Formats: sequence, C-alpha cells, structure tokens
Amino acid sequence: MERTPNGTAVGVDDPYEFAGLCDYLTGDGQCRYAYDHYEHDPAFARERAQEGYACPIVDPDPDAESDPAWSECPHFRSRNRDRECVRCGLEEKRMAQSEERPLLEEHHLSYARDGEQLSHEITVYLCRWCHAKVHNSWARITDDVAPDPEAIAALENRRGREFDELGFQSAAERYESDDA
Repeated sequence: MERTPNGTAVGVDDPYEFAGLCDYLTGDGQCRYAYDHYEHDPAFARERAQEGYACPIVDPDPDAESDPAWSECPHFRSRNRDRECVRCGLEEKRMAQSEERPLLEEHHLSYARDGEQLSHEITVYLCRWCHAKVHNSWARITDDVAPDPEAIAALENRRGREFDELGFQSAAERYESDDA
C-alpha cells in the first residue's frame, strides 16, 4: 500500500486508479499547464507549443480504446471535485459564515519519495472520520462502508440548523414573548 513520507497509509495501492482526467486537459485535448505555467517548465511548454499545445498523453482519436497513461505526463494533476466521501458517501454540508471544521477533507494519494519532487497531485475527498481511519491504517479507500454514526450526527445537526435558518417567523411571533 502507498504511504506518506511519514509512513502513514494513504489507503490505496495505485493512486492512478482513482485519478480522473488531468485538471489541465481542455475540452479540445490541449494542455493548459504548458500555456498557463510556461515559467515552471519552459522545455515542456516549448514542446507543447510546437505541437499546438496538444496533450502528450490523450489520444486525439475519439474512437481509441486505450486509457491515458497519466503517470507518464510530468505535470499531471487530478483533484476530485465531488463533494462527498469516496469511502462512505457522506456529503458535505457547509454552513455560511461558519468557522466549523468541514465534514470533508482533501486526501492526497501521491507523495514525493526519497527527495524527488512531487509532480503529480492526485486527491480525493474523505470525511474526517474515514480520513483518520485511512491514515491510521485501519481502512482502505475501497472499503464498502456506511458513514460513521458521529458523521451522520454532525451532518444532521448541520441540516437541522440550515432548516432553522430557512424557517419564517413573523415579527409578532418573535416579539410575542416580550409583551406577555
């Protein structure tokens, strides 16, 4: 199983199994990294510019049956944008103007090794209860589990407060107790 530099587990054997499309890939198959971040890797950017900024990994043929080999791209990044835990399915519920700790945390599946610089960022969302279990080596991301009871309670607490904020109470009802 993959591990962080500190030795804690990340919960997967191959981070690329959980990677989606590259965040820098445009809809027409171009590499936005080479265009937007020329100064980070000028040689890569020049090579991409000579090829019309075409992604070096994605096959431009829509009928191609091969999966992209993202590990071969030096600037691959895939950050999951789904706002639910990939392990238990708990959905995020954020409260406006609240400093509360989020229910979901971004979990990195790839880390630098032996002084090498990390070029691939692969992340998913885990609820904070699953995140702790994965890093403590008690669980894997692929486990088929239900949300932790504490997680459900925290989510329902936030939903209840959200409904309270949406409720209407007339001024007469609000100030009725002051007149009595």
